[in-house]
Amino acid sequence: MHHHGYAWVGEKKTFDRESVRRPPGRAPAATSEQEVHERYREAVAVFPTAELPPIQTANWLVKPPSMIRGAWEEPKEAGEWLGLQLAEFAPRFASEQDREVTRLVLLVKSAVERLTWGGDVSLGHYLQGTVFHSVALVTCSPNRSAPDLACPSQ
Repeated sequence: MHHHGYAWVGEKKTFDRESVRRPPGRAPAATSEQEVHERYREAVAVFPTAELPPIQTANWLVKPPSMIRGAWEEPKEAGEWLGLQLAEFAPRFASEQDREVTRLVLLVKSAVERLTWGGDVSLGHYLQGTVFHSVALVTCSPNRSAPDLACPSQ
């Protein structure tokens, strides 16, 4: 078991485009509304390569390996990377409460515990203005919530 790190920063309105944050799934029926067909086509075309965080954290594993920001064998090492990500962006967090050092330390500690038993971690923070920061740690080989997904770097 090992862990992959992913990070994304961008406009919140881009993050809100859920149709490109979900894998396509089943094709809509011929009788489905035009809007449903358009969302499906967009998901097919965009989801596999979009750098946007997927709705389900485990779906990072179907993205290209170039999106992996780091890989670690030990949960503690992955937690250290997470801590660095949070420390880098914390001064820009829109919420003063989210910037509190104790809170950030507890988030990292909780993430390490979750990774230890094979869980995934996904955190998001609004930054000042209309920007959103997303960071995720995904357990690989196998992933607990999606064991059929292959590891992108093996």
